Amino acid sequence: MKDRSRVIFGNEMSNRVYKKALKSKKKNLKKFGDDSKVDYKICLKKNSVIGDMLGVSDVLLNDEKSKEEFDRQKGIIVGNIRMGFGHYRISMAMASAAKALGYKPYWMDLNGYPQTTCTKLISAQNDLYSLGSRLSKNPIFNKLVWEPMNYEGFRKLSYNSTDQKNAELMAPVYKNVPKDIPVVGTHVWPAQAAIHAGMKYVVNAIPDNWPMALHLAEGSVHTIQCRNSYMGYRILNGFNKDKVCKPMPKESLVYTGHYIDHELVSNIEKDCEQRINRKKNNKPMRFLLTIGGAGAQQEIFIAIIKELLPKIREKKVTLFVNVGDYEKVWHSMLKEIPQMKNISVEHFNDWNETKEFSEQLLDEQKNIYGIHSFSHKNIFEAVYCTNLLMRGIDVLITKPSELAFYPVPKLFIKRVGKHEMWGAIHSSEIGDGTLECRDIPHTVQMINLFLEDDQLLIDMCENIKTNKKIGLYDGAYNVIKLAMGMKK
Repeated sequence: MKDRSRVIFGNEMSNRVYKKALKSKKKNLKKFGDDSKVDYKICLKKNSVIGDMLGVSDVLLNDEKSKEEFDRQKGIIVGNIRMGFGHYRISMAMASAAKALGYKPYWMDLNGYPQTTCTKLISAQNDLYSLGSRLSKNPIFNKLVWEPMNYEGFRKLSYNSTDQKNAELMAPVYKNVPKDIPVVGTHVWPAQAAIHAGMKYVVNAIPDNWPMALHLAEGSVHTIQCRNSYMGYRILNGFNKDKVCKPMPKESLVYTGHYIDHELVSNIEKDCEQRINRKKNNKPMRFLLTIGGAGAQQEIFIAIIKELLPKIREKKVTLFVNVGDYEKVWHSMLKEIPQMKNISVEHFNDWNETKEFSEQLLDEQKNIYGIHSFSHKNIFEAVYCTNLLMRGIDVLITKPSELAFYPVPKLFIKRVGKHEMWGAIHSSEIGDGTLECRDIPHTVQMINLFLEDDQLLIDMCENIKTNKKIGLYDGAYNVIKLAMGMKK
């Protein structure tokens, strides 16, 4: 196999860059161990949370005897990591689409095998990323370190060179996976590791729409959600400073549309009509706040809640807050805003109750008031809770991360990393979200605009319905079709 750290899409790396990649791999081998000779056994088990809902079975590495075997005809692996919530959410969309198309999705979390070098390496990187996200609240650190790294640092081919070399350490987890089962990676590492392990059919589902070498997994088919990023990837624009790079082959890059769950796409018209009816009938406007896996935006949440409290008491607003698996964030906000306790209902760690409540939101005859907070220790519940609530709310308040691509009216708060800026730009261009509100006063202004303007929400809903007609939200289906079609 070619050395994917030495030459990337025909672009040869300098000796300095290549030696740096080798040094990084050597350092990680020393730190996390060499398990390249370990024969990890595969055990398949239905996922306890999304097994029935999305048809998902987990790919586990242990010595348990597996009662289930890989479906070599209809099976497809969704390779992912937990780094924040975004990659898990995109993976759920892929699994949902696979099930809807009649295939069998297998969930392979490369950050879920603590005995492996792969997981030890990814966990260490995840810890660094989470720390950076939290430190980014400091404007000096954000300006000098965090935004440049997320925008230009990850854009360099030299970064991909080092990543590819370290991905060689992740390959052993695929050792006993049948090589002819297609793999969809919702982060570049599962895709790179699959290529290094000899998997035959690999799709690399790129999550962001700011082109960066970070997302390259040569040997796979790269998919993108937005046409505005196509040319940036095709010519590797700016990936080697001002030098003109050799382009990616056209067969290595495919536009698919947004990666969205079947359950959301198939109900777009119905859910948008309910939003429009609530607005026209002066029902309480429903806002959903979501905290991502890094939990870095608590102070913005507090300001939003303080602004909305009078309107919640007047039954003009109903507020939903999903703090994921960070229950401590909710209790911290209660200390800051003790007056919201008497009008809050906590939905914590009861998945069946959460599912039942989300179904109540879809009942047009039922009025929901007050503040409803959600927290689940299980990571699948923590992430998918937002998906369940999304159908029954009017406005999603979120940073412009992977949720920027979802078919629901969105109010974008300040980004965490400059690459996320383009998610808000894209959403505002297609008419299903606001501009990025980069400070609290502008966030408050936009909230009040949603409440006071009779047309803003309705226009977004109409735009979402139009976008569906042109297939904008069909990306997950298209990725699965592409991956399964590679076998032919």
